[in-house]
Amino acid sequence: MGDISLHFNRSEFSCKCGCGFNVVDVELIKLLEVVRNRWGVAVTINSAARCYTHNNNIGGSKFSQHLLGKAADIKVRGVAPVNVFNFLNDMYSDQYGLGNYDTFTHIDVRDFKARF
Repeated sequence: MGDISLHFNRSEFSCKCGCGFNVVDVELIKLLEVVRNRWGVAVTINSAARCYTHNNNIGGSKFSQHLLGKAADIKVRGVAPVNVFNFLNDMYSDQYGLGNYDTFTHIDVRDFKARF
């Protein structure tokens, strides 16, 4: 399976346990392209789609958006996670799920606003 957008490949979204689960929401891909285009540098996907077993093994939320292919934990090369969070929070102040962590930014395309 190959490219699913200009800058992302389906394999980047695969569950890290190796099970092959790699569903990804089209809206999430569009949001990731916004991030990529904002800074013009590589966006690394640390975690995206997760099967239930892997999500449980890593202590993920029972209702994680990762289980639906609607979330990604990302790093933008050379950009502090808080800056990615702030950019997305300013741009999408009333929607999506955003999480600001020390080493990555969580983004998801849930149907309501959530911040953590």
